[in-house]
Amino acid sequence: MPSDFKEFDLVEVRFKGGRKDFFRNQSRLPLITGDAVVVEAAGNGWHLGHVSLKGELVRLQMKKKKVPLDSKEIRPILRVATDQDAERWQSVRDLETGTMFRARAVVDELRLKMKLSDVEYQADRTRATFFYSADDRVDFRDLIKRLADEFRVRVEMRQISLRHEAGRLGGIGSCGRELCCSTWLSDFKSVSTTAARYQNLSLNPAKLSGQCGRLKCCLNYELDTYLDALKDIPQVQRPLLTEKGEYVLQKTDIFKRKMWFAGRGDNNWVVVPAERVREVLELNKRGEKPETLLLPMREEEREPEVTAIVEGSLERLDDKIKASKRPKRGKKKRTDEPQSASPAPAAARPARGGAGRSSAPAPDDRPAPAPAEGGEAAGRPEGGEERARPRGAAARPLNRRGRGRNGESRNEGRGEGRRAPGRTSEGGGASASDTPPPPREGARSPRNPGETPAGGSRMGTEGGSESRRGRAGRRGSSRPGREGSGAEGAAPAGS
Repeated sequence: MPSDFKEFDLVEVRFKGGRKDFFRNQSRLPLITGDAVVVEAAGNGWHLGHVSLKGELVRLQMKKKKVPLDSKEIRPILRVATDQDAERWQSVRDLETGTMFRARAVVDELRLKMKLSDVEYQADRTRATFFYSADDRVDFRDLIKRLADEFRVRVEMRQISLRHEAGRLGGIGSCGRELCCSTWLSDFKSVSTTAARYQNLSLNPAKLSGQCGRLKCCLNYELDTYLDALKDIPQVQRPLLTEKGEYVLQKTDIFKRKMWFAGRGDNNWVVVPAERVREVLELNKRGEKPETLLLPMREEEREPEVTAIVEGSLERLDDKIKASKRPKRGKKKRTDEPQSASPAPAAARPARGGAGRSSAPAPDDRPAPAPAEGGEAAGRPEGGEERARPRGAAARPLNRRGRGRNGESRNEGRGEGRRAPGRTSEGGGASASDTPPPPREGARSPRNPGETPAGGSRMGTEGGSESRRGRAGRRGSSRPGREGSGAEGAAPAGS
């Protein structure tokens, strides 16, 4: 600081319970906010407090509280508190709790209508101040005598309001923070229920009251903001008249500028803007009634879809996926008519062309199939027309475990002793029931076991062809088209 600078010589000192007072720093002590100082008491002795404000801010605070700078009631600061002063002050504060409980017991004995809230001892233990609250005037002369005789101190009774009492005791408010009156609020202004009405709050005393039992001081904090916002909102004193009936105001949102109305005998509320309410009020003043309370509906312009903005249509991807999917083939229904004992023989297809390979015997060389009972040919239905031979999955029998792919039992063809009685071995031929069905479309033609790829033919006997057919029957489940080919493809014995 400059050498010629003179700091403001008044200091604000804080005591127990948030009580503050102004003192003069005559000795020009280098004080800092929070320092413990010893000040001169009002009567006799000294008291200990802490510096809460200094400098030019004290001048503004005194001007706000209307305290003159040259007042004779301003007492001086004696010195900065030492360790002995702090220990003595702490020991005196430990006596305050016991003194307060004993004083309350004396008040009950005297049946006085007052409430003791706090006790404050002077640091030199020469005086005790009792803070109380009461609704009516109280005669506490007997109380002072008994307390002075019992505690051997000078007793001072000071009445405080309920708001000051809550500030001295402290606590946590409904907002979750420490009470304003115990932290920073020093001036208490009157709060009325009109402030709650302006803010559209429910007039519930339990919600609007603080810990002191009075209306909350925070109701005045935002009152000016609400009053400014209410200037643009119409005041509805009477119900609004329309052709559908009367509407009564229920609630107002001040900052959103919306008002809720309900019809007579109707519990459904209607939200109306403040501008529309002002228009309806003007119509009612001229004796006119609008059709409805709400504004006429306007058709809003539809925004273009995303597919119209983006180049091309996004649906083209769905069309491409649908086009790639092929419809599933429906399975043919099986007819209930039983199949004939022996299917009609089909012309054997030639094997793959190549050097040294001979074709299979023609179907004309096979013996004619035996006629079925009833005069009908084998493999033909009752109507005489040739039935279409099933193909694909429908040509396979249901029982795959017990039969081969061409309907032949796996037990057949394993040997001569296990052959079915309907087969013949003479002449190397087979009956109509042993004739295998033609191979499926796209399948490879069976190879004649009696031929060699080198071009030389190998003549098979009856036993050889039967043994080959037995081996082919055992392998029928793995290779299609080779079951029973040993007997069919072998040349006759005499050739």
